[in-house]
Amino acid sequence: MKNKIKVGIVGYGNLGQGVEKAIAHHRDLELVAVFTRRPREIKTLSKAVSIDDIFTYQNAIDVLLLCGSSAGDLPHQGPLYAKAFNTVDSFDIHAEIPSYYAVMDNAAKSGNSLSIISIGWDPGLFSLARLLFAGILPQGESYTFWGKGVSQGHSTAVRQVPGVKQAVQYTVPVRETVKQIRQGLTPKLSPQEQHERICFVVPEPDADPKDIENSIKSMPGYFAGYNTTVHFISETEFAHEHTGMPHGGFVIRTGSTGTADKQQMEFRLSLESNPEFTASVLIAYARACHMLHKTGERGARTIFDVPLGCLSPLSNSDLRKSLL
Repeated sequence: MKNKIKVGIVGYGNLGQGVEKAIAHHRDLELVAVFTRRPREIKTLSKAVSIDDIFTYQNAIDVLLLCGSSAGDLPHQGPLYAKAFNTVDSFDIHAEIPSYYAVMDNAAKSGNSLSIISIGWDPGLFSLARLLFAGILPQGESYTFWGKGVSQGHSTAVRQVPGVKQAVQYTVPVRETVKQIRQGLTPKLSPQEQHERICFVVPEPDADPKDIENSIKSMPGYFAGYNTTVHFISETEFAHEHTGMPHGGFVIRTGSTGTADKQQMEFRLSLESNPEFTASVLIAYARACHMLHKTGERGARTIFDVPLGCLSPLSNSDLRKSLL
């Protein structure tokens, strides 16, 4: 295929590796380079380039996918690279999105580029579902549930507890709560009423499991107040059962139309690999970013600003024939 969209990746962690794999499924995209702090360590990647050389690729890349962390990388990398490249990122600190958007908007406009921020599934596809559902059913309540899935932040917090050798934490929707909502009820819920937390821990040989469990369950901001279960397992079981990165969840809105007719809408994801799915969403929006930039769009955009037709390599006429 001629005139492929030239893509660059910044960062080669789980998300960056997922993007590399996802590009192989899109014939209209071509990977130019993976920019990393450790190019010599990545023996299997022929396109690894030192991040120090990124600006020498300014004219060779159509869209740069920023795959660093929201806390440690994107606040710096986002505005820096938006001044020289079209970018797509997965910034996911919900409360900080408005301020991040403002910074990225200024940076992209100064560089005559386009930056689509906070792309993934939440924020991202779930955000679209919440917008769509509330627009159609203004009289109602929306609920977002995450899991069953691995929470990387919570898992890291558990691994930092003294006596913990290895650990993973799963976020799980409370079944009874989900059942009530699917029955059409619209309760006001606290976060603790929506989710429970399940931990699988490999303790150090000399550690006291009771001390570990108490430390986990009392951890403010992570587990305190939640229904938390801690399972102690062997390293062998951990290696066989808990090294993947599954996730998912669903958005439900129950509302009414007419006089009292109950209506319900739901969007659900079940993911065996959270980073690989998120990478696939980023790739689709890289295509949209390139397309919109060619039409004159500049500055920052969110998932709310991108027409869905731009995610497909098909023409508008082909989309009308095949999908409408």
